[in-house]
Amino acid sequence: MELRGKQKRFLRGKAHHLQPIFQVGKGGLNEAMIHQIAEALEKRELIKITLLQNTDEIAEEVAEVLHQEINCEIVQIIGRVVVLFKPSSKEKYQKISPEVKAI
Repeated sequence: MELRGKQKRFLRGKAHHLQPIFQVGKGGLNEAMIHQIAEALEKRELIKITLLQNTDEIAEEVAEVLHQEINCEIVQIIGRVVVLFKPSSKEKYQKISPEVKAI
């Protein structure tokens, strides 16, 4: 599912108040972290990831890797913060995705 402009704007508004729950540091992005991010997306649908100062990773590349591996949508990249969205497959966790579909 490709997000449209209005949908991204809505998600950016929702994400504004979120605290980053993952930090990519010196170790970079590894399989375990990708798995944890996938699980977090399943439960929350919308998450923020921060890249710490000591990492060699580039936000755009991290976002692209996650997009390919987890099949999530990149909502926004500002500096070292990446906002990701993926509709949950479990109905009980679907809080944001019905609103996004309605837009």
